[in-house]
Amino acid sequence: MGDCCLKGFQWEGEPKGKESVLANRSCYVTGSKSDAGIMVIHDLFGWTLRNIRVLADHYADEVGATVYVPDFFGGEVLPADILKKDPSGWKELNLPAFIARNTKAIRTPEILECARILRSRYKYTGAIGFCFGGWAVFRLGARDNGERLVDCISTAHPTWLTKEEIKNVGVPVQILAPEHDGEFTPELKAFANSTIPTLGVAYDYQYFPGLEHVFAVRGDLNKPAEREGLERAKNVAVFWFRQWLR
Repeated sequence: MGDCCLKGFQWEGEPKGKESVLANRSCYVTGSKSDAGIMVIHDLFGWTLRNIRVLADHYADEVGATVYVPDFFGGEVLPADILKKDPSGWKELNLPAFIARNTKAIRTPEILECARILRSRYKYTGAIGFCFGGWAVFRLGARDNGERLVDCISTAHPTWLTKEEIKNVGVPVQILAPEHDGEFTPELKAFANSTIPTLGVAYDYQYFPGLEHVFAVRGDLNKPAEREGLERAKNVAVFWFRQWLR
């Protein structure tokens, strides 16, 4: 996880959901009256970023689901105003220390716990992860979980994703992949595209030429190509969940 995970833009608009608690951790919840639940696993800027909540609202409205955005950073939130700064200003963040407090080993049990609760509440469950959350949805959809925690997963520009996690996926999986991504590298893209079709699960690979890491959650709405890309990313994720959460 590097500087590419810090760039991007904060969107306008007010979230429509409410703050609640899931598995003893803070959580944004939006939507209701459905037999489908979706967990959104946030990126580096956490569960409070306006963008992630606005996206959750879209999923709730357009899929017809209750959507949860739990806090998986233990109450710590990176300042959203860093998005407005020149990259030289990012040095004020101690990113290595932040990452050390939020490793896979630390956060995986929390993510699994939240998924188990949602599985107990809803007939159908899915998960989508952005950047930091990308590896996590593969853990939720892993063959060796011993339990079917989700019916499908989606990820946009995943970070920390390994070949072993890709090989172990056991549920329908969607990947939203920008052309330029220092985390989901060309090698990992090629590995996913050669491996997942052999696993016996439905696979949807969506490629976004010209776009960069974090486009799907922090793209610049004032740039036509980025706006078109993030809208397409939202639409294909909505279609994916409509297809599998029924």
